[in-house]
Amino acid sequence: MTAGPAPAAPAARGGGSRLGLGLGLRSAHLPHVLAEWPDVGWFEIISENFMDTAGYPRHALDRIAGRYPVVMHGVSMSIGSTDPLDMHYLGRLRMLAEDVGARWISDHVCWTGVAGVNTHELLPVPFTEEALRHITRRVRVVQDVLEQPLVLENPSTYAAFAHSTMTEWEFLARLCEESGCRLLLDVNNVHVSSVNHGFDPEEYIRALPHDRVAQIHLAGHTDMGDHLVDTHDRPVAEPVWRLYRLATSLAGAVPTLLEWDEDIPPFPALLDELHKADLHVGALPEHAVPEGAVPARAVSDG
Repeated sequence: MTAGPAPAAPAARGGGSRLGLGLGLRSAHLPHVLAEWPDVGWFEIISENFMDTAGYPRHALDRIAGRYPVVMHGVSMSIGSTDPLDMHYLGRLRMLAEDVGARWISDHVCWTGVAGVNTHELLPVPFTEEALRHITRRVRVVQDVLEQPLVLENPSTYAAFAHSTMTEWEFLARLCEESGCRLLLDVNNVHVSSVNHGFDPEEYIRALPHDRVAQIHLAGHTDMGDHLVDTHDRPVAEPVWRLYRLATSLAGAVPTLLEWDEDIPPFPALLDELHKADLHVGALPEHAVPEGAVPARAVSDG
């Protein structure tokens, strides 16, 4: 399915509430996107894939950013680390955002290394008062450099700190309140972590500050028997769709993105999977509706 040119993306920090459904822009699909200009609302890029290249991927991104809204999603900020923030990295991040008119910049509530070593993993943080103060300070610095609110995602986790003093959802809510950041709610990660750690995923989503949710991620995961792994290599599972229905019934029609990073199917198949979200957005799960209550009506993305 093809469409005419989409409007050019406005400057960074432009309103994203009406973006609708988007896809992660992956190198395997660049030729298809440039040839067909498919009917998709927006694209999310992995920031690090485009920050230091002037070759074909960046040329393709510049053309795509002229027709579609673009948001940036990073994996190297290491906001939870004790290493100093990498100001050179933040400067390059800001420059890329300005170049492509990024609607917002996101990363993860995690750390990726220490003592200058990057593990290339999204490692969990302790949910303590000390960690909250530390990350809040760092978020404020990042937001000053970028001159816009930072959007932070809940990662999937496979281990937890025994000395945590609050739940993950309490930590995220307070981080938003104390730093002014916004949330990228990955409902697949909520499901994966809930199985791995034994918490109630609906309690998690209900407790978040819904007015701070800027974006939602959908993805597939792999069941390893005694735990789940966030693999991004298959369709979205039904328990994740249920959480998506709950999240959008509470937060409204938040811009939603499908991630798929391994065994990537053809672009039309990705679009088909993405548009399943149309069947779920804003529909509160029946078992989650209190007696006599009327589910909130989702705001149309237009």
